[in-house]
Amino acid sequence: MRRREFITLVGSAAAAWPLAARAQQPERMRRIGVLIPGASDDRVFQARLAAFLQGLEQLGWVDGQNVRIDARTGATNTDLIRKHAVELLALGPDVVMAVTSNAVPPLLQATRTVPIVFAAVADPVGAGYVESLARPGGSVTGFSAFEFALGGKWLELLKEIAPRVTRAAVLRDPTVAAGPAEYTAIQVEAPSLGVELRPVDVRDAGEIERAITAFAQDANGGLIVTGSVWASTHRKLIIALAAQHKLPAVYNGRYYAADGGLIAYGPDYNDLCRRAAGYVDRILKGEKPADLPVQAPTKYELVVNLKTATALGLAIPQSVLTRADEVIE
Repeated sequence: MRRREFITLVGSAAAAWPLAARAQQPERMRRIGVLIPGASDDRVFQARLAAFLQGLEQLGWVDGQNVRIDARTGATNTDLIRKHAVELLALGPDVVMAVTSNAVPPLLQATRTVPIVFAAVADPVGAGYVESLARPGGSVTGFSAFEFALGGKWLELLKEIAPRVTRAAVLRDPTVAAGPAEYTAIQVEAPSLGVELRPVDVRDAGEIERAITAFAQDANGGLIVTGSVWASTHRKLIIALAAQHKLPAVYNGRYYAADGGLIAYGPDYNDLCRRAAGYVDRILKGEKPADLPVQAPTKYELVVNLKTATALGLAIPQSVLTRADEVIE
């Protein structure tokens, strides 16, 4: 081979090497942040993370293979949640999944550009997270956990299982927009059912214990526990206080009844987290949160704990039992 031909051949091959190398390089590892307020050893929050990861795997996203998933749990106060949000965003995620209303504000305080998909958030419009349910309009979208008709149903259930109730303490989280909104939804139904309401702000164990103990001093009382990270965190205390003071109680999620609460009615929170994986997938593939409408729950669960009913001296009406998705005996 002549020298000039050899140089030309080598030069052509060398020029092709970068192209071949680029063609053989794997796609960039994508990154997902997950922010879940609540104790890291709490099975409720563990189940929500597991449901989200399961949803991702069903869509082909496997941690360590084609995606890196950074999860932050264990935050039981506002400062720590904020710290975790900043840490996650510093890792440069392509999208962040936020569970519950308490997870969204600290993320929005730190970024307005990184896409956020929320799950189990109540009243995202009232909270200012999105412009409207149909057209979120910004960098945030997801799956809500509350429809205002639900508040009235909680009160109706309380009267149905305990007709003597004329007073109801409503446990709510005053730090999120949905707390007062959920209370208002219950308040609308109260006059027609002959029930006087008393709001109880949920912040810490001491406040919960003092408020419920004081409320229980008068007769014919009952409890309604609305959606709240802090109520979930202190649910065993709330359930124990309800039992101690013989207060019939309606809770917003199945896990309360599973832990000994009387009756629960609300969305399937794990399903919301599983569905959130679908929006994360679509965003990773190029869609924008502004174009993905906020979705409402599609699965609701009514769970009755008959053992607790017996301890309270209540006979659960057959009309409730036939509607129940699960009866714990």
